Amino acid sequence: QVQLQESGPGLVKSSQTLSLTCTVSGGSITTHYYAWSWIRQPPGKGLEWMGVIAYDGSTYYSPSLKSRTSISRNTHKNQFSLQLRSVTPEDTAVYYCSFRTYWGKGTLVTVSA
Repeated sequence: QVQLQESGPGLVKSSQTLSLTCTVSGGSITTHYYAWSWIRQPPGKGLEWMGVIAYDGSTYYSPSLKSRTSISRNTHKNQFSLQLRSVTPEDTAVYYCSFRTYWGKGTLVTVSA
């Protein structure tokens, strides 16, 4: 069974870069045709898909976040990471990593003004 665990700072200052890592166990991020996503949920709002990194390292981003988002991976550690640049308090959310029906528990990131 695949398990995912988000990690990273819970507080980021405005204009800085939010960086999170997802550690995967029970499956390899390089397995053919697998794709690994980042999703977030601001307080009181719905889920927002941010982007995905595929088994071959290719990436796809939400058009609304593309200019500020990067997703990368470390295949040796079986991890993939999210960077969101120039954050504002509107980026405060619970951030999740996911694979198909498997989700991490999520991590709350608060952006201070």
